[in-house]
Amino acid sequence: MTRFTSIAAGAFAALVLSVGVSRAADDLVFTLINKTSGTLERFYTSPTGVDNWEDDVFGDDVLEPGESMKITIADGRRTCKYDMRFEFTEDSNFQNMEDTQDLCAMGSYTIHQ
Repeated sequence: MTRFTSIAAGAFAALVLSVGVSRAADDLVFTLINKTSGTLERFYTSPTGVDNWEDDVFGDDVLEPGESMKITIADGRRTCKYDMRFEFTEDSNFQNMEDTQDLCAMGSYTIHQ
């Protein structure tokens, strides 16, 4: 391998690593806290202005009363303002709730009754 090829390969590897690091830095991370007496079954987010909800963030998990969960939104978007939808289990007897927040400015979000 020539010296030029080694330098080019090294530069390419550095570029790939820096792109991966900057992508991870774009993820929105916050703690969701359930201060209600109901079990939160589904949690949806979507950037403000998008007409559909994204996939359920919880997947198979739920957020019980008094519990918290670290949430990572890794959708690759460079936006901070998100619409959120909270859906409770049927036996919780809670109405579904929606809110809009600047998630970049928040370290945590607490749901209250």
